[in-house]
Amino acid sequence: MVIRMLRQNRWIALLIGVLLVSLSLISMFGMQTTTATTGEEQREMPSFKAAAPDPVHALNKTEEAARSTNDGESIELLTSIVFQPWNVPEGEIVSLLNLKEDDSAEAENLPSHNKTKAAALESKETDAKQAVGGETENKQGNQAVKAQAESHNPPTTLFFTRTQTLTQAEKDQATWTYEVSAEERLLLEKIVMAEAEGEPYEGKVAVANVVLNRLRSANFPNTITDVIYQKHQFSPVANGRLKRVTPNEETIRSVEAALRGHKEVADDTYFFLSLKLAQDLTVHHSRTFVKQIGNHSFYK
Repeated sequence: MVIRMLRQNRWIALLIGVLLVSLSLISMFGMQTTTATTGEEQREMPSFKAAAPDPVHALNKTEEAARSTNDGESIELLTSIVFQPWNVPEGEIVSLLNLKEDDSAEAENLPSHNKTKAAALESKETDAKQAVGGETENKQGNQAVKAQAESHNPPTTLFFTRTQTLTQAEKDQATWTYEVSAEERLLLEKIVMAEAEGEPYEGKVAVANVVLNRLRSANFPNTITDVIYQKHQFSPVANGRLKRVTPNEETIRSVEAALRGHKEVADDTYFFLSLKLAQDLTVHHSRTFVKQIGNHSFYK
């Protein structure tokens, strides 16, 4: 009856066959698994050589070992971790260590060498500066002494020809002389100060030259005092500034230079004025322009 049923329903037979095959395969897989489990202790697993230990675990182990050893052993353990064969070839480890020691020695010696060299250079530079400074100070000191000596010995005699103011060295050519008193020298310094206080040194010398040129000329008074106080010639005399000023050092030197024959304007220069301040421009329009020094225009 079963066989008849199977023949009538072939798909059932096919299903039963699949089930039987499946059960057979399951049984075989179970037997292999049991055999592998029971024989696990007897089978020798293949061995693998580790390429390198875990650096973190190795370092932890090194620290634990260092706690139970002295400082020297700790350094050796740390060195064994840092310089492992998988990091640096064995033949290069010694070279690296020697190179590190050489660099340390050079690093220790180099600052000292540079410091010594820098100190030597600084010493030479300081000596050179001191030598130059001493030479400059000597020159300045000599000039100051010379200027001081000259200021203490201003010329008291002026030498003239009919057309020129002579230097002290040219006195042999003089056709007439003029004796300068201390009062007149001070008066000359005051008029230069009053007229050219804000002018450069050359401008102060030029103002003194004008006064001395007038002294020499037959067209003006015959004394320094009369030249300065001549009416309508120098504005500081009229407005009273001449009496209020005190000559400064530069003014004193400029007057002394003019007395010694130094000239910033020619011997035929008799007038000057400031075009910015002058109210009367007659000189500017009637005289021949010679030179501009500072704010002053000079004429002959």
